[in-house]
Amino acid sequence: MTRTERWQRLLDLLVERDGLEVEPAAEALGVSAATIRRDLDQLAEQQLLVRTRGGAVPHGVSYELPLRYRTSRRAAEKRRISEAVAALITPGEVVGLTGGTTTTEVARALAARPDLAGGSPALTVVTNALNIAGELVIRPQFKIVLTGGVARPQSYELTGPLAQQTLGRLTVDTAVVGVDAFDPADGAATRHEDEAAVNALLCERARRVVVAADSTKLGVRAFARICPTTAVHTLVTDTALPAPLAAAFEEAGVGVVRV
Repeated sequence: MTRTERWQRLLDLLVERDGLEVEPAAEALGVSAATIRRDLDQLAEQQLLVRTRGGAVPHGVSYELPLRYRTSRRAAEKRRISEAVAALITPGEVVGLTGGTTTTEVARALAARPDLAGGSPALTVVTNALNIAGELVIRPQFKIVLTGGVARPQSYELTGPLAQQTLGRLTVDTAVVGVDAFDPADGAATRHEDEAAVNALLCERARRVVVAADSTKLGVRAFARICPTTAVHTLVTDTALPAPLAAAFEEAGVGVVRV
């Protein structure tokens, strides 16, 4: 296990258990207590947690792992979801991608499609995510439009008036939206109001809105609403979505794809 993998696992355990003690963490990861103490000290220096006597607790009230430490969570489900979302896109479309781990996988799935290997352009991708733009810009068949704005270190997303100004001047065929929560009654939402405002505008400028989310994010609520359920055309998720919840989304007019 590399240091990055070990740190990722520590942060995952921190969130799951709402705190860590050195000895149990060392046993869970199969390393020495000294290694865990050193890891916790280094993560505390990055303000990713708060050190306590004998362990650590999450940093702040609304704790959020940076994107680079969330990439392996439910990785198999996200790959299946991303491939299914990518299959919905027609060559030549203008596609909007919000930030997040699942939408990043969607970008990679689009880049891997053989029928999108050429064209002028094969796709136009509008995004406010720095990491997505960085991955796709090296592919000459894709036209990349990156919004301006202020970068959030946790998600690599650009937010604020500059991002909104850019999106307000564009039209999009399909918006692929990553969420922290999607509930049939309360709609799609995220933890941060600045992200929600940009994502909401992207949805407004799109002909079709696709929510890409694993089942753990469904049937729950988050602080800042992106859009009502009625604005979403398709939900792509994994097979762990309970049938009654799937039926509730379908009753609200959302097409549900489970992969």
